Amino acid sequence: MREQKGITVWFTGLSGAGKTTVAKEIEKQLKEREIYVQRLDGDIVRKNLTSDLGFSKEDRDTNIKRNTFVAKLLTKNDVITLCSFISPYQETRDYARKEIEAEGSFIEVFVNAPLKICEERDVKGLYKQAREGKIDNFTGISDPYEEPEKPDLELRTDVETVSESAARVISYLEGKGFIPLLNEEEELKERLTGLGYI
Repeated sequence: MREQKGITVWFTGLSGAGKTTVAKEIEKQLKEREIYVQRLDGDIVRKNLTSDLGFSKEDRDTNIKRNTFVAKLLTKNDVITLCSFISPYQETRDYARKEIEAEGSFIEVFVNAPLKICEERDVKGLYKQAREGKIDNFTGISDPYEEPEKPDLELRTDVETVSESAARVISYLEGKGFIPLLNEEEELKERLTGLGYI
């Protein structure tokens, strides 16, 4: 395995902004480079770790605190940890940063797409149900989303491709020394593999 330093990459944004999609692409690329990576996704975690919680502000805060604890442990053990949570409140994102930075590193990535675009991408029809009053406390409709005040990175997924957004995050991690740079031979091999030639 390559040398790496633990860091939590915290993706925040509206439902449908592209948090999970971008995180999956980053996870795929890092695994191909034999880098230890773990992805914590809001939907998956709510089924397995926080199924007892609802979507009130108190429950959302508790959800983030539990996930922060898990991310902190992974980061402490030098795992690149990709967290995809709507995490709508600045206060709880600041809490996550403070807790995790006590043991390792943390970056906040604002996955930014206009509400209209997020609604167009909504295959589950959740926004429609929220607008019809069938879902309470739905972020962006009946519950607020507080945009990050000073994100470390902002991805504009309405104008960037998934590959472009993922590349920006990976470049950030390389630039800060959390993962090693690919040398030219490895980079060529990775590109050829991606194109299906290897």
